Amino acid sequence: MKNKKIFLIFSALITILIFTGCCYEGFDDEPPAVPRGVRSITGDTEVMLIWYENTEPDLAGYRIFRSMTPSGAYYLIGETNLDYFIDYGLINGQTYFYAVAAFDQEGNESDLSYELVFDTPRPEGYDEEIFDYLEYPSYAGWNFSDYSAIPYNHPSCDFYYGYDDYYETYFFYIARPGGLIQDFGYTESLDDVTYAPEHGWSNTGIVEAIIGHTYIIWTWDNHFAKVRITGFGPDYVVFDWAYQIDPGNQELVVRP
Repeated sequence: MKNKKIFLIFSALITILIFTGCCYEGFDDEPPAVPRGVRSITGDTEVMLIWYENTEPDLAGYRIFRSMTPSGAYYLIGETNLDYFIDYGLINGQTYFYAVAAFDQEGNESDLSYELVFDTPRPEGYDEEIFDYLEYPSYAGWNFSDYSAIPYNHPSCDFYYGYDDYYETYFFYIARPGGLIQDFGYTESLDDVTYAPEHGWSNTGIVEAIIGHTYIIWTWDNHFAKVRITGFGPDYVVFDWAYQIDPGNQELVVRP
């Protein structure tokens, strides 16, 4: 009888081991690969994050983390099953740091992405108008910090617009000593200019106004901005703009 009990106990243990072994063999504890190619696109009070899509068949999605410093701590701010994420409601001029992790259907989560990704949202505007300073001087200048048209000779004017009889064409003029401007050339959109360049500034502070061209401005108080001409009218120019309110920050937009 004793031998029979031992045999039954031994058989039960073997059955349990076989059963648990089969289950363990099918258990997935391998996390997805760390997301690669994480980068950002600068917006107005928002940042768009994009990355290369993971290829695991059991991938469930991605978790997005944000920090106020490059070393962390990073806090979870959202999830998505897409290869991009938009972080809304941010403060223009504040720099944010980001990381992305992938997770699968079993709940396994990868390490945070390795790239140091940071972005500083900035204001932007579209279809603004300023006028020829010889005809309408009170509406010929633009003040980036106030997002508005002002007199071309106002102390806070950053640049203004006007016609030159000698050259028989229109120009943009830097309004204050210490400011710089350059013609970046033709662009498809305002976002084609990602970062303010180090060189190429006009020696005179004057550039010809050409439709479709984007202009980079380095203001007298060390802010970077860009302006793209989208149209002309009688004595006025129509333009889109973006302005980095973080002093000395050359980031205007970062595109994939």
